Amino acid sequence: MARDQSDLTPIEGRDELVAWLAEGCKPKSAYRIGTEHEKFPFYAQDHAPVPYDGPRGIEALLRGMQARTGWQPIMDGEAIIGLFDEAGGGAISLEPGGQFELSGAPVETLHDTDAELRVHLDTVNAVAAPLGVRFLALGHSPTWTRAQTPVMPKQRYGIMAGYMPKVGSRGLDMMFRTCTVQVNLDFSSEADMVRKLRTSVALQPLATALFANSPFVEGAPNGFLSNRSEIWLDTDADRTGMIPFAFEPGMGFERYVDYALDVPMYFVKRGDRYHDVSGASFRDLLAGRLPQMPGERATISDWANHLSTLFPEVRLKRYLEMRGADAGPLPLLGALPALWVGLLYDDRALDEAEALVRDWSAAERQAMRDGVPKRALATPFRGGTLRDVAREALAIARGGLARRARLDAAGRDETLYLEPLDAIVAEGRTAAERLLADLHNVWSGSVEPVFEQNAY
Repeated sequence: MARDQSDLTPIEGRDELVAWLAEGCKPKSAYRIGTEHEKFPFYAQDHAPVPYDGPRGIEALLRGMQARTGWQPIMDGEAIIGLFDEAGGGAISLEPGGQFELSGAPVETLHDTDAELRVHLDTVNAVAAPLGVRFLALGHSPTWTRAQTPVMPKQRYGIMAGYMPKVGSRGLDMMFRTCTVQVNLDFSSEADMVRKLRTSVALQPLATALFANSPFVEGAPNGFLSNRSEIWLDTDADRTGMIPFAFEPGMGFERYVDYALDVPMYFVKRGDRYHDVSGASFRDLLAGRLPQMPGERATISDWANHLSTLFPEVRLKRYLEMRGADAGPLPLLGALPALWVGLLYDDRALDEAEALVRDWSAAERQAMRDGVPKRALATPFRGGTLRDVAREALAIARGGLARRARLDAAGRDETLYLEPLDAIVAEGRTAAERLLADLHNVWSGSVEPVFEQNAY
């Protein structure tokens, strides 16, 4: 997330929360693609993590990016914690452990996404190289302990770090030691949102399997192909998971609002200060009876910020966020939006994807979700494996992208961005499994070479 909201328009009741979500509906001609990805900064010399302070730290990196891009700083008190393009070209932000995130601009085609990613990586590497800093493309930091991981000077993360251990055993690992890639996509109506939400929630474990890329922790295999995904299973049950209510009759904006209202809050932001109200109810803030802030009433910014602290497999804001994938090398960064745009942005493809998952039970969806961190495409499903589902889903996505017929300067359509996933399914081996094979067959049991092999 790039910036917390600052719209102080007061909210009088639940209906306004529903209306705020509904304002995300837009005509298909206005659909856009917003791709976000995180990466681990490390020092090239010794593979150590990069702290915030110092002449070669994260702050210096952000200041260098500011000078090079002309983007405006995002501040938390006296600390620069990100950058944003006033012209709507995206933003850069920091995750709790220094993970460097690009929140991409809303663009029209996957070709635009690819160009944006390449420009960003070229720019950030040009700034980082003189500092001796590089960036790692993995879903979990491979060697650093949590104690070795730096802490960024962001008030909201301090509040979250205090609350996480109260509601799960892995929340701090999620915050400080994981990286993801996600894509944000639009919907045209409430009914369209529900179709896309249900389809993408059901298929999110497939994305986890295809993009599994976090097999190491503290210098050794961790027993999982996507340890990042496994971590989410014990982070905070109130705000994570496969949201089975989305498949129940009557699902819509109102039902999601009721779900969000029942998720405990982290903070209320007033001015530059984040007030710790962790565990409190947004319903109390809405009614003006929040014990920590008596008389304070909810605003639009409070609602938008609260929604950003929910972490289901697919998150609804004024768009849908696909949240199931590990970060990976550049080809996989482009493949993630390609998969979901292919499945969800073409009418026929959405019909086919919806039909593919329609009769899956909640128990089947959850079993798939529970199995993919360890087994990825080998996860059993209905007499076969998830690899079989992957073949069907990729065929649907390929058809959807071909019918979109968005061509680049060389006359190629967007199906080219699915090629890394085609290769994974054809081989039946994920990026994580390739890394594990290299560990044993090429790297002589040392994880350190991953810093060279998987650097951007």
